[in-house]
Amino acid sequence: MAQRGIREYDAKRILANHIERFSNGTVRYRGRVALVTPDTGIEALSEEKPWLKTEKLTVKPDQLFGKRGKHGLLAVNVTYDEAKKWIEERMNTTVTVGKTSGKLTHFLVQPYIELAKEYYLTFAGHRDGDYIHFSTAGGVDIEANWDKVTTINIPIDAKIADVDLSPILKGVSGSEKEQFKNLVTALFHLYRELQFGFLEFNPFTFKDGEFLPVDTVARLDDTAHFICSEAWGEIEFPVPFGRELRLEERYIKELDEKSGASLKLTILNPRGRVWTMVAGGGASVIYADTVVDLAFGDELANYGEYSGDPSTDETYEYAKTLLDLMTKDKSAGCKVLIIGGGIANFTDVAKTFDGIIYALEDYAERLKEQGIKIYVRRGGPNYEVGLAKIREVGRRLGLDMEVHGPDMHMTRVVNIALENLKGGM
Repeated sequence: MAQRGIREYDAKRILANHIERFSNGTVRYRGRVALVTPDTGIEALSEEKPWLKTEKLTVKPDQLFGKRGKHGLLAVNVTYDEAKKWIEERMNTTVTVGKTSGKLTHFLVQPYIELAKEYYLTFAGHRDGDYIHFSTAGGVDIEANWDKVTTINIPIDAKIADVDLSPILKGVSGSEKEQFKNLVTALFHLYRELQFGFLEFNPFTFKDGEFLPVDTVARLDDTAHFICSEAWGEIEFPVPFGRELRLEERYIKELDEKSGASLKLTILNPRGRVWTMVAGGGASVIYADTVVDLAFGDELANYGEYSGDPSTDETYEYAKTLLDLMTKDKSAGCKVLIIGGGIANFTDVAKTFDGIIYALEDYAERLKEQGIKIYVRRGGPNYEVGLAKIREVGRRLGLDMEVHGPDMHMTRVVNIALENLKGGM
């Protein structure tokens, strides 16, 4: 699983779209949220969301950082005009949160919620299942009051209907226990079926079937996009606060937005000696995890994927961008490039390998000058043709290349590449 943070706006939008379905109508959430950006002002949003001008509001940055109140980045119980002025004064300004500085560009606006009672609820995935944390003493000081939080584990192969929730609800009054059981059950179904890796509501209140979350933090498993894209809707995985996209990352992001395929690239360490070009979101996680498990995490240069049957041209642009980054600077010792993937279901391996081959031809001299070793492992439709082509181009161009099919395990080819990297240190 590759957990990636999403905006609070998107988490609440997904919640609003699906909570009644998962609760069989016993839980309501109106989902009145608006996202103000440099391109979409609050004035334009108020035309489609008239409540912005009629209700008292809460405004806060929505850029994957917390403790906004403690940093003076929270406007509570304000009018529309006050909210508009507050956002205008802060839009595109640079602030420091902890040790990180960055520009404020996205603001969440929602109706002000007056809380008579504050609760805390979190769902968090781990190796053996999912934890549910609950407390009747929610709020900004939840960490200091962690002794008041109760926790249960739902094993991976268990259904929540078969689990006794009473241990976490012991602080809820008897008359409300059944309502809270329905709430926790419905939110857990949403969390699990829509592929969240983490979902936190703190604080929230719940009365007469209406769920009112004040603050929400969420992470999705981005490898599940192909099965959840319709349920998620137009989703964005923002870069962490304070991190600007490199030119190459921005270029791949633009390619991805224009394509029906999936093209992702994150530069972790541009001077790293382990580079990967991996087909498939799940495979990209396996390759990256294996590199880290083998103690080469500090040398891992990038993380990303190309999948969803990209065209030859799209694959060429992706590979060319990666090879350009990889060969910009010479490093002490050799570098390795792992061109990998699982066994594709519908991606034409030969077609995508044509794009990779064109890029290898463009960068062959740089690759040889820097002594870069290339390891290929792939399976799927037309993989024999694709492997034969890339093997032949490796010989023709004089590249230091090993080519393997699906008989070689994914983690084994990483092990071989890193063992050779040790020998070239």
